[in-house]
Amino acid sequence: MMKRRATWAAVLILGLAVIACGGEEAVEPSTTEAPEAGSSSAQPPPGEPAPEASAPTVNPLLDPYHPEYSQQAPASYRVAFDTSKGQFVVEVHREWAPLGADRFYNLVRTGFYNNNRFFRVLDGFVAQFGLNGDAAINEAWDIAAIDDDPTREMNTRGRLTFANSGPSSRTTQLFINLGDNLSLDNRGFPPFGEVIEGMGVVDSLYADYGEGTPRGNGPDQLRLGAEGNDYLERDFPLLDYVELAMVIAER
Repeated sequence: MMKRRATWAAVLILGLAVIACGGEEAVEPSTTEAPEAGSSSAQPPPGEPAPEASAPTVNPLLDPYHPEYSQQAPASYRVAFDTSKGQFVVEVHREWAPLGADRFYNLVRTGFYNNNRFFRVLDGFVAQFGLNGDAAINEAWDIAAIDDDPTREMNTRGRLTFANSGPSSRTTQLFINLGDNLSLDNRGFPPFGEVIEGMGVVDSLYADYGEGTPRGNGPDQLRLGAEGNDYLERDFPLLDYVELAMVIAER
């Protein structure tokens, strides 16, 4: 297995608790298949040029620098998360952390968080997610970090924040604060949104696996990044997950 960058490693942020930085994910590109040998295909009339072959279609999730990811988010928008436990809604305020709000907006729009597991849920601390179920997508996003935002708001209960492994290392991983984690405020964790509906759903996410390795017996983020959901479905089948994340309001 290819050695992953250090950004997959979790970061010590509160006592023995850690919040990992976002490794990213990539999807296999879909290409136009050539006809099988011996099969018939339409030919241009004699004397007319053959039509140009269409370019392969590449899933934007494979390319963090695709134009889809350069859109500026609205000043405020809401995202509904349909999960295996029910729905919760996040309201984002771009002024809180503009770069984080833009990254989240574009990832949601392209379906990045669909089928993501809540792989690290620690009662009273955080519910963490944002590693894609496709290992190839994780590979693509591993180096696609955004610059830091200043921390203007506090990590109070219900706030949504990007995980990181140090300066300018935010990629795709997020956590929802399950308690008032004010000690994170001066450690480079600027919230950019908050849960405004369905916090009870967030509180009910499966948490019995506990902290991840090496500090606990929960999922190994390096393996999740390298193997995707196959690893979690095999070894941690009770984890809750995002079925669909969608922008439902903008202003």
